[in-house]
Amino acid sequence: MPEGYHFYAYLSRMRYINRWGLMRNTVQENIQEHSHMVAVLAHALAVIRREVFGKPADPGLAAAAALFHDAPEILTGDLPTPVKYYNPEIRDAYKQVEAFSAQKLLGMLPEHLRPAYEPLMSEDYDPSTRELVKAADKLSAYLKCVEEVKAGNNEFRQAAEQTRQALEASDLPEVAYFMEHFLPSFSLTLDELR
Repeated sequence: MPEGYHFYAYLSRMRYINRWGLMRNTVQENIQEHSHMVAVLAHALAVIRREVFGKPADPGLAAAAALFHDAPEILTGDLPTPVKYYNPEIRDAYKQVEAFSAQKLLGMLPEHLRPAYEPLMSEDYDPSTRELVKAADKLSAYLKCVEEVKAGNNEFRQAAEQTRQALEASDLPEVAYFMEHFLPSFSLTLDELR
């Protein structure tokens, strides 16, 4: 292997890992695109938490955590949700594989830079940020479903319904606020957004 550190080169390959592997897509989504949207949404939820509900939140940390939340999939690939959560044994085994992958990626950094990335790669940050990133991840999945259904792809209809129900069942007021004030715009056409 050539000398140097390969961490950032590996991160750039996130664009080659496609999501929704068991579903027919009108527009393919990769984990780099997904992570960007999750970062935007996690940042938004943190801002809403802080500015609307007056609770402490760090939008910058939420965005950074979201950017790296699927980074281990560079080495593992994206395991479809029905497989990943089929039973507790598969779920737990996959979590171990992801943790190993995160450590492998961290090993591709100079030692003095690893502490800055370790909490992001291992999701070792405060529970408040973790819940915002998880909610943003679910919102991103729902938005993908909305886009696919809007394009006439009925393959995503059931996933859209199940994901929406999960979001509506969320006890996070930030999620309800986002869904009330921002979610309807995602169903509009470009002309309707003007």
